[in-house]
Amino acid sequence: MPVTSPIRIDAHTRRVSLDVHDPAFFRNPHLTYAALHAAAPAFYWEEQAQWFFAGYDQVNALLRDRRFGRQILHVATRDELGLPAPEPHLADFDKLEAASLLELEPPAHTRLRTLVNRAFVSRQIEGLRLEIAALANRLIDGFEKDGKVELLKAYAEIIPVTVIARMLGVPVEMGPKLLDWSHSMVKMYVFNPSHETQLEANQASAEFAAYLREIVAAKRRQPADDLLSLMIAAEQDGERLTEDELISTAVLLLNAGHEATVHQLGNAVSTILSHGLDPAPLFADPAATSRTVEECMRYAAPLHLFQRYALSDVTLDEGIILRRGEKIGLMLAAANLDPRRFTDPLAFRPARDEGPHLSFGAGIHFCIGAPLARLELALSLPILFQRLPSLRLACAPDVRDSWHFHGLERLDLAW
Repeated sequence: MPVTSPIRIDAHTRRVSLDVHDPAFFRNPHLTYAALHAAAPAFYWEEQAQWFFAGYDQVNALLRDRRFGRQILHVATRDELGLPAPEPHLADFDKLEAASLLELEPPAHTRLRTLVNRAFVSRQIEGLRLEIAALANRLIDGFEKDGKVELLKAYAEIIPVTVIARMLGVPVEMGPKLLDWSHSMVKMYVFNPSHETQLEANQASAEFAAYLREIVAAKRRQPADDLLSLMIAAEQDGERLTEDELISTAVLLLNAGHEATVHQLGNAVSTILSHGLDPAPLFADPAATSRTVEECMRYAAPLHLFQRYALSDVTLDEGIILRRGEKIGLMLAAANLDPRRFTDPLAFRPARDEGPHLSFGAGIHFCIGAPLARLELALSLPILFQRLPSLRLACAPDVRDSWHFHGLERLDLAW
């Protein structure tokens, strides 16, 4: 590779050096992923001091491999693993994480997901179709006459946070505050968050939880036709969600219900426009729209990394030996660009039909909100391009320095 490449790969030892804050990487990770696929799809990332996997088959299998889990303390103590004690300044954040569907492992995960699934059924999602379309059109009505817009603030952020708030039964006018809390919390999932970031995330967690406890108390007194009320009433084998489980699940659904979709929507619009494609055939009918949405999620995924703990000592087929408690990194977006799985993977082909991507994960932690995200994209993208047929990039999009959550700082458009 050229000396200007942001990555250094020793293919023999499978050791890699890469700075996640190098603009040559985070602005366009595709070329780096191509280099990894060619030389070392399983590699030891020196700066992160752990093994990572970029191949589609590897990532897909490891996401489903029950020798690995989202947490480790259900099978070993901190002392046994040599892990430090919890940080007191993260107590509120950690409390939400402890009961989070995303972090739990069976049997706790099985029980919680079953209860949430009963409330998060497909008919609830499909029933939002008219509401999402009306919201998208109403937002465009507000800026169509201006001839320009910053799409993230005016459109991409508002649609998913409004939809998930209404689904849960949280007042829609709280949208801006929900976004603030969410933005502060998700910064914790990047490598080595700063102390300031940790304090902000903990404060956001405390405020978010306190607010939702008030909402839950009100719905216990007077249930409504919403997801929170359904989760409060949901029961399995005589058990219901605990208060902490209710709050953590609501936070997860609110955060995950809009954070990734905001970036996916922005990434999709930027990708379509930067490739100079005619949007009309991309959204000509439901089948074409579905293929376009799936290709946008494959090519321009917002979430690039999931991590897992080895729950026991494990030796993988690649000869990689892992000890109990060690973390591995599963590179979802890199797996979506694996040339062993997708033809010409660095090409954006909206008509592509080569099987599923891994942007929603796989296995027991497959994204519970995938049907909602797909519906929001399948409605908001074609409506935008149909209403504004001369849409174009007003300037080159500014990519955020946040590799885990790949998205734009802003997306300025004109017509």
